[in-house]
Amino acid sequence: MASYLFHLLFLILCLNPLTSKANQHKTRNSLIKSDLISQTHFNITPPITFFEVTKPIRIPKTKPCIHRILQNHDFGYTYGKPPVLANYTPPSYCPSQHFSKIVLEWNVTSKGRQYDRIFGVWLGGAELFRSCTAEPTKSGIFWSVKKDITRYYSLLTKNETQSLAVYIGNIIDSTYTGVYHVNLTVYFYPVEEESNSYVMHHNVFESKSRDGSRADLIIPISRNLPLNDGLWFEIQNSTDFASKEFEIPQNVYRAVLEVYVSFHEKDEFWYGNPPDEYIVANNVADDIDGNGPFREVLIKLDGVMVGAIWPFTVVFTGGVSPFLWRPISGIGSFDLPSYDIEITPFLGTILDGKVHELGFSVTNALNVWYIDANLHLWLDHRSMKTRGKLLEHNHMPLVTSSSSKFKGLDGEFMTNVKRVISSKGWVESSYGKIATRFNQNFDYSNVMEMSNNGSSQIVNQVIHFNDSVEAEMPWKKTYSTKSLKKFLLYMNTNNLDQGDGTTSSVAKLTLGFNEKNYLHKYAIRSIENLQNGQASMVFKKNLALIGVGSTKQTYRFKDDKFCYSRNISSSNYTILYDELGNGCHERMKSGLSFVVGR
Repeated sequence: MASYLFHLLFLILCLNPLTSKANQHKTRNSLIKSDLISQTHFNITPPITFFEVTKPIRIPKTKPCIHRILQNHDFGYTYGKPPVLANYTPPSYCPSQHFSKIVLEWNVTSKGRQYDRIFGVWLGGAELFRSCTAEPTKSGIFWSVKKDITRYYSLLTKNETQSLAVYIGNIIDSTYTGVYHVNLTVYFYPVEEESNSYVMHHNVFESKSRDGSRADLIIPISRNLPLNDGLWFEIQNSTDFASKEFEIPQNVYRAVLEVYVSFHEKDEFWYGNPPDEYIVANNVADDIDGNGPFREVLIKLDGVMVGAIWPFTVVFTGGVSPFLWRPISGIGSFDLPSYDIEITPFLGTILDGKVHELGFSVTNALNVWYIDANLHLWLDHRSMKTRGKLLEHNHMPLVTSSSSKFKGLDGEFMTNVKRVISSKGWVESSYGKIATRFNQNFDYSNVMEMSNNGSSQIVNQVIHFNDSVEAEMPWKKTYSTKSLKKFLLYMNTNNLDQGDGTTSSVAKLTLGFNEKNYLHKYAIRSIENLQNGQASMVFKKNLALIGVGSTKQTYRFKDDKFCYSRNISSSNYTILYDELGNGCHERMKSGLSFVVGR
């Protein structure tokens, strides 16, 4: 039945001429929500389990200490209200206070009808976790996310009471009835052999590895409570700038800024925004969001740009078509990525005991971007004061080339952008004088085609986001790491106005997140993550009357200790196949044809 519906909808769209309404952004944005008709057409056993495909977290064999933060807390009408607050202290009842792994677990049930909602979890003002809710059904859904939060070790084990905040801006009314019932738990895994295995990662060059990183101090770069919102800053346009003052101890020898980024409302689909000249020429500013398809997050320290982020195109659980994400969620939607900016070269400018400022802006932004950061600091415990100097800093202007060719609402647009940022500085501590260089290299390509009088759109986008850190040691050895990232997006949407306020839509989407990490010249970690999906639906007044969708995903992870792969396909809540591999040379294990939630 589901296959028949999909082909029927597809044939309807192919056999009928498309109208002149340039409403692709209005009809493929996050306001298109399921009207729960899927329960009529598919045999679903509640609750449905939604999930994001990722590698399992490797945990030690020790029994964890379980710290329950929220237990079955109801997030009903919470929009515009303060975050939920809990007093947090580390678990004192653990037999050991030395931990090799700390894992956050987020479990949720919900039923009814609801939007996808962005949310965050903060401890002492530092963000630990950002995510998007799944869209519930009338019969109910469940989803669970586990995140390795060991890098926040110093914050999580601080021997004092801190405020833990959770914000979900949810709305409950006669139409949107889904309440989120949340359990938030943190698992502390003691080290397996404390006398031999417990190492506090203060080796100056080993701490350059993100996976082994345990900063001594984490300073939040976020808004202060009390708030009637999340602790993130809101960037509402291209001239908006949000910042916070901070002060660091005078014995810091390394600094990394971890930045959380998400995009919403008019910029949720920024990669599909045509240039302003197209919008002005066609007088469609009320229907289509503009400023072109390129965005970058800029980070400034005391007014000087120290780094940039060209973000991965996370598609939320209601994005493009909600029927793409049932039950497999989009890459990064349940655990949004954060991005690291090495600011160690600039330590010499802020090791003066004075107040300084970190701030954020977004090139070409429309309302709204949520951004905050955590400043991770490593302290020299054998010295009261370190000193440093910035030696080099180069950030060339964006190199941009673009072309537009359109007639009326149909046309082709091409945008290419490049940027290089580099900095070098030394810090002298008890480890000696170490010179650190940080490089970022970006390359962006977006090709967009509008056809059928503006009702069809194809977007093909590739982002290369590469960075490296080199540390020249006193003993003439150079420590270097490199991260090569490639973000892929292909989106093909077609919309048909069927009259009486009813629209039919077909969407095809490809998302890819690939990353390789190098230590010196050797590859030590790689991720290949690719999704392909297609969906059709008929909707009226932003509510889907009928819809079908399917998604395929391949995921591969490999490092020097572990390999994991998963090849999975779903169609209308049903898993068609799910092949797992847990070893570098292990054959895939298959489980076929079962309904999620049974």
